[in-house]
Amino acid sequence: MNDKLKNRLSIAGLLITIGIVYGDIGTSPLYVMKSIINANGGLVNINRELIIGSISLILWTVTLLTTIKYVLIALQATNHGEGGIFALYALVRKRAKWLVMPALIGGAALLADGALTPAVTVTTSIEGLKGMKLGQHIFVPDQKSVIFITIIILLLLFLIQRMGTDVIGKAFGPVMLIWFTFLGAVGFCNMIGDMSILEALNPIYAIKIMFSPANKVGFFILGSIFLATTGAEALYSDVGHVGKANIIGSWPYVFVCLSLNYLGQGVWILHNPNYHAIGDLNPFFAIVPEQLRIYAIILATLAAIIASQALITGSFTLVSEAIQLKFIPRMNIVFPSKQQGQIYIPSVNKMLAIATLSIVFFFKTSEHMEAAYGLAITATMLMTTLLLFEYLGQSNHSIFTRLLFVVIFTLIETAFLISSLVKFVHGGYVTVLIAGLILGVMYIWYYGNKVRDLRENRNSYVRLDQYIDMLTRLSHDEDYPTYATNLVYMAKVKYNKFIKREVIYSILDKRPKRAKAYWFVTVNVTDEPFTNEYSVNTFGTKNVINVQLYLGFKQQQRVNIYLRQIVHDLIADQTIEAQPQEYTTTPGRDVGDFSFVIVQDVVSPQTQLTNYEKNIIKARVWLQNLSSNPASWFGLDYSDTVIERVPLILGTRHKFYINRVPASKYSIIEKEKEEKKHMLAEYRKKLHHF
Repeated sequence: MNDKLKNRLSIAGLLITIGIVYGDIGTSPLYVMKSIINANGGLVNINRELIIGSISLILWTVTLLTTIKYVLIALQATNHGEGGIFALYALVRKRAKWLVMPALIGGAALLADGALTPAVTVTTSIEGLKGMKLGQHIFVPDQKSVIFITIIILLLLFLIQRMGTDVIGKAFGPVMLIWFTFLGAVGFCNMIGDMSILEALNPIYAIKIMFSPANKVGFFILGSIFLATTGAEALYSDVGHVGKANIIGSWPYVFVCLSLNYLGQGVWILHNPNYHAIGDLNPFFAIVPEQLRIYAIILATLAAIIASQALITGSFTLVSEAIQLKFIPRMNIVFPSKQQGQIYIPSVNKMLAIATLSIVFFFKTSEHMEAAYGLAITATMLMTTLLLFEYLGQSNHSIFTRLLFVVIFTLIETAFLISSLVKFVHGGYVTVLIAGLILGVMYIWYYGNKVRDLRENRNSYVRLDQYIDMLTRLSHDEDYPTYATNLVYMAKVKYNKFIKREVIYSILDKRPKRAKAYWFVTVNVTDEPFTNEYSVNTFGTKNVINVQLYLGFKQQQRVNIYLRQIVHDLIADQTIEAQPQEYTTTPGRDVGDFSFVIVQDVVSPQTQLTNYEKNIIKARVWLQNLSSNPASWFGLDYSDTVIERVPLILGTRHKFYINRVPASKYSIIEKEKEEKKHMLAEYRKKLHHF
């Protein structure tokens, strides 16, 4: 989908939006009513008051949290078209420093919950096939078969991510349109058997049921109700893929279809009080006529796959924004289509795949997964509310409007968070643990950068032009062996003159590196997809060159290929000297060899910081060295690349002195020690003899 299509309402845009955005919230009918019934002890304990109240809670929760908070308010808070909690933080971070913590907590929780969504939705849909006869055969006889099929489906889902959301959205859009139409149609057909179910539209019943004896779990029913709106945050995160106009335009149809299905399930439950005698049930599949049930299960499985897609694409967006905000180390980002908002991050895809498959193996059944589902996302929603409060202030809304917003939604979401805490011991600790690990990485990287920036010595940057003469002399100094014809540093040169001291240290101090030409290359990614330009500053020399590459976000950063062309260009216009090669398979070759140096930090013992600062800097450096090889960012995987460690010295440098003494001083001391040792040995001999 191109940018023009994304930024306006269109049929194609609406279809792709339905295919990408609503998978998570669209599969909620698969397990919400089932969770409510199981929490209350099965159909034997179900009555009209509970069903009317529960559906009322579902509808008003989706209305308040999804429709009002996210569709009407949060979608206005986009950063250059991108949404999600990190994009929101980027808009308001200048208002207060403390806002970084809600952003970190919310982002970590959302990424953690994204690992659980694919597991629970796909497992739930496949369980609908368990024990069902297809002709004379039962293809899914037990839970082991469910797990096996679920694993296969999830593996295929993660494998197709490299195709991009544009292709995926076009493929999934028609399926999801059929899915929501099916939800609404089946729900409506059941609802017309008892239109009194529409009493659930009255919010009074939602409030009453939380305090009614008909509700066996009381306040904690909200833990099951919240499952109906877990896709709201993903909706906000995915706005960069489809545009807010298409989300606002498609949501009413989606909401109506979801509402009809919940109402239809409610009518079926009230009219089939003895169904529990047949066995365990899922009300969603029960309301479908038996002859259509196999098609419903197939459709539900496809919808579950698409539900997983919504969280995966949202995770890519969140991680991309986190990299830009310096919350996490840099990762390789791929743009599968011409649209910048549609991205694919291979490392994130792998980590999500591993986490999701591990959850399936660990929990084994959807019932156990549902017990853990939704806990982390409540924290994300609460953090988003705090950031939206600041955004509304930045948008010149009155303090009364801001306070009304934050009080209402903080109370609602805090209630959901407290009610979900009961899930912690039933499996919620898994998502909390994953969120904690992600939060730890973000905290270390963000505050490690802060400490580094704050404590960097004034001499951390130097003027490149002040070292021109020294580099030129080294280039022609035959007392040193030639390190490379072209020595290339992928180093950001600020304002065409300032560079990190560690780069110059690597050339001159680490071990003098003689080269015919020293290249300092900065890669700048532009907002246009196919920009392919460069500029050069030689500082009036023929062997010290600063190259600024301007590459579009769709361009592959093949620096070695671009640099060879640049060398040819500069030799041709006599900006630099030719580099004829005597030994070569290419006759007339005038470009020499290249050696690329990647500089990595090592915390120096001279660093003078507090224990906390030193530990967080060490952890940050460890994460930096653990992340993907920078050579792969610039397309240097097959080039002559050297990883070189240089000392990172932060804080005030303390000079250490050692005093010189005469050599005789310690020889006298050693002689006295030997005499004492001899006397002690003689004394022991006499004592033994006695």
